Amino acid sequence: MTLLVAWAAVDTHGMSAMYIASDSRISWGATAHFDSGRKVFAFRNHPDILGYCGDVLFPSLALSQIVELGDAGLLFSAGASAEQKFQAIVDKLNDLAREYPVLHSSLAKNSLSVLHGSRESGSGKNFSCRSISWHRDRGWWGEAVPMPRRSDVLFALGSGARSFSDNLERYKVGPTSGTSRAVFHCICDTLAVVAEPTIGGPPQLVGIIRKPNSFASSYGVIHKGQRTFLGAHIDNLQNFDAILWRNENFELCDGNTRRRRANAQPQPDPIRRR
Repeated sequence: MTLLVAWAAVDTHGMSAMYIASDSRISWGATAHFDSGRKVFAFRNHPDILGYCGDVLFPSLALSQIVELGDAGLLFSAGASAEQKFQAIVDKLNDLAREYPVLHSSLAKNSLSVLHGSRESGSGKNFSCRSISWHRDRGWWGEAVPMPRRSDVLFALGSGARSFSDNLERYKVGPTSGTSRAVFHCICDTLAVVAEPTIGGPPQLVGIIRKPNSFASSYGVIHKGQRTFLGAHIDNLQNFDAILWRNENFELCDGNTRRRRANAQPQPDPIRRR
């Protein structure tokens, strides 16, 4: 399963960013797991991000295709609204699901949820976040949430959602209450201490920002002193300055040194337990 969290960052000028983060564990029962499974996606040519939880095989195949179709201009136009983009994603998910041998797969036994975060094309302010979910007893259904007036969680899904939500109560009364970084602090703290065999591995992160005409980003995360990207450890690779980096405090980092950038704001987590 998964811990999948979407949240909004809000400052004095309104919505400033939206992020989706997850753990990186894919598990087979309680005895086997893989801690480098990709669960979040960012469009390179659109201000749109995706994440999934529940069944693994179908969404990992389908969402990679959907992102490539979108970036190639085949799924929706550059000027499509957030609602139109969401509908195009839903339609393609349904097309692929109809071709998927559900009765012969684990999907028939599990549920599936996909999150879509978006910003209106050409706009710096109008964000939206929606989910589409499937369950063998209910079929497909969607949900949208209103954007908050202060930084807050939009969705928390997966087998780790309850542990995360319980832990979030500590952060809501802590010294970083009401900030975007508090959500990421809580995600990292939950992954570090929760006794849940179906979640684990490094956090992975995608986001969209308020800057007009900007696109989505996939972030590298400095986790336990190591460079990770979309769940994979990449210390043996190169060109670390080619992507944006955050650490477990949500501080902007230098990918080469793995340290907080000299001009970046310190964002310590005083209530982290490990």
